Amino acid sequence: MMDSAAVSAMMLAMHSTGMTDTPHAPVVGEALVDARGLVRRFGSFTALDIDEMVIPAGITGLLGPNGSGKTTLLGLMLGLHAADAGEISVLGLDPVKVGPEVRSRIGYAPEHRRLPEDIKAVDFVRHIAEVHGIPPTPARTRASDALWLVGLGEERGRPLGTLSTGQLQRVKLAQAIVHDPRLVLLDEPTDGLDPSQRDAMLNLIHRIGTEFGMSVVLSSHVLEEVERICDGIVVLAEGRVVAQGDIADLTGELGGIELECGDTEQARTALQRAGLNVSDGERHGVLLVSGDADELSRQVRDALAGERIALRRLRPRTAQLADVFLEIVE
Repeated sequence: MMDSAAVSAMMLAMHSTGMTDTPHAPVVGEALVDARGLVRRFGSFTALDIDEMVIPAGITGLLGPNGSGKTTLLGLMLGLHAADAGEISVLGLDPVKVGPEVRSRIGYAPEHRRLPEDIKAVDFVRHIAEVHGIPPTPARTRASDALWLVGLGEERGRPLGTLSTGQLQRVKLAQAIVHDPRLVLLDEPTDGLDPSQRDAMLNLIHRIGTEFGMSVVLSSHVLEEVERICDGIVVLAEGRVVAQGDIADLTGELGGIELECGDTEQARTALQRAGLNVSDGERHGVLLVSGDADELSRQVRDALAGERIALRRLRPRTAQLADVFLEIVE
């Protein structure tokens, strides 16, 4: 992958050769996607039944178990199929009534990797740019730039059928951003990537959604990815929105502290002797101490130091996204 300075230069170059001259400037709190009473059925099966959903500008994680309706919701945003009831607006427009106009402002990377095997990567991305209205010459330049940006500059002349799974994921990201969209929909963009490639991909998505103003909806089943780069989440379960909002508001501190020591039982005895309320954490070897985290930290350190018990880790007890997600879905 390219360094930060090279990425910045590349993205600015792409903006200057495309339909806009400057990066988009998302309006804080602006609703990019707004759904009310949205229902989508396939025969007798109800895939989606959403009372209300709002996705603001920024980077939003779309979470849910398999079969919860994530891909169906992305299809409705793109206007690929119509709702059976209710309404949805994307960028202030109806994606069914003015589908081509909506899709011209959206980048989309599907979960599947069924790409034409005999076409070169740069020609495929160039074609997508031209479909979005970019003239042939700048389209080819932007295609090459987009592939360099995602780390495929040297491989841009290779046929898609010769690329690895991880490389195809990066091709899909390149074609999703080549036309400088206002909103980018990414369906499982790290699937098939090794840990190093996943880390680089997440860093790139974060830069796209922050420095260059392309709002992102990231559909993923990997909670750590969403917690790492997203501002907010929408959680689906059985086709319904069961939670939505800023991640910071849904997680945050629970009160108390958690700690790990060299000898868990000795630590428990020492802390109880100091008058502290101690319980077992969810993981083996982790102790929870109830009370005010700031005051507890000093008390715990003093109690353990007095008994010469090694303290490996101490931190305020917080709700992790995984805990919140499991509680909501269950």
